[in-house]
Amino acid sequence: MTHPSSPLSLETQAVHAGREVLHEQGVHAMPIDLSSTYPVQDLDEGGRSLEAMAMGGLPIGSPVYARLYNPTVARYEQALAQLEGAEECVAFGSGMAAVTASLMAAKQRGNHIVAVRPLYGGTDHLLASGMLGLEVTWAEADGIAAALRPDTAMVIVETPANPTLALLDLDDVIRQAGKVPVLVDNTFATPILQNPIQQGATLVLHSATKFLGGHGDVLAGLVATNHDWATELRKVRVITGNVLHPLAAYLLHRSLPTLPLRVRAQQAGAQVIAERLANHPAVSAVYFPGLPGQDPKGLLGRQMKGPGSLMAFELVGGFEAASVVMSEVKLMTPAVSLGSVDTLIQHPAALTHRVVNAEAREHAGVSQSLMRLSVGLEGPDDLWADLEQALVKAMARTATHA
Repeated sequence: MTHPSSPLSLETQAVHAGREVLHEQGVHAMPIDLSSTYPVQDLDEGGRSLEAMAMGGLPIGSPVYARLYNPTVARYEQALAQLEGAEECVAFGSGMAAVTASLMAAKQRGNHIVAVRPLYGGTDHLLASGMLGLEVTWAEADGIAAALRPDTAMVIVETPANPTLALLDLDDVIRQAGKVPVLVDNTFATPILQNPIQQGATLVLHSATKFLGGHGDVLAGLVATNHDWATELRKVRVITGNVLHPLAAYLLHRSLPTLPLRVRAQQAGAQVIAERLANHPAVSAVYFPGLPGQDPKGLLGRQMKGPGSLMAFELVGGFEAASVVMSEVKLMTPAVSLGSVDTLIQHPAALTHRVVNAEAREHAGVSQSLMRLSVGLEGPDDLWADLEQALVKAMARTATHA
């Protein structure tokens, strides 16, 4: 199938990316290849194919074994690379598998990592654990350059940050990092709202479990990057077995055409909820890039195409109030994760960031009164009615204990 020579819109790319071969195959819906192994008719060719894939390359003839290569996964990787403006993309069995593989690949270049908090709690925990034998310097956003060393292999940032929605100026991050590769966790923004590679990032990470899957029914992780890094990442994937299952790749690819629609509709609903939260007496602060004064560097429109659909807010009643809200919401789902078509609400300090050092949590703004909300596709008025009744109950409960 051929496409027009003029640049395609993001919406069109989301529908057609990675599907170019379907016309040649004579099918409309994407096929799924569940084979765990593949026939090797020519032993010499099969051996060379296996060796090529073990070294991070692509198959020569037979894929040999599904841990090395799968065509369903490869089509989705192609699609996400296109949306992120990357040369290639490598898919893994979870977001944490993608983070781990990136760090293992970086270790071939040096033993030092510079990271800026806040990050997703699992990423923070992995970096702080020392499990991979890497030394980590935790830097402020304006202190990246000063934290670099000759053996620095990677700079890791997340923007918007999990869970406080703090925004980083990627132009400044890239400038400070210089020749050191920068990995940007783009999970909150998705390729619809932000494309870090266009600003000079080397690797763009996604927990595809979130918005890219979008329906709460798949685990996956992705890294979009250049050819050389993709080769190293595939080497790690082959050795460690952190491959994405083809059924998960199929579900992700099936969800891709609606990604622009979902992200923008969820974003519109989030704006409504954030504005109402900002005026509620049970709430002491709301963190959402779309509110006045929360984008001091002017990144919306320059770096991001919109504020997204995640927000965090502080409750006047602290942890006790948060506990009430979690137990009293009826329409919203009190659960970790984000980016699903249904609205999810959770308490980071008790859940997603519980494994982060308490002092580091507080320094990053992850307090006991902080809640994180991922707005879905429900009607904003319905969501607000549910959240407001829970907030009223939280106020009443904490007032009696004051």
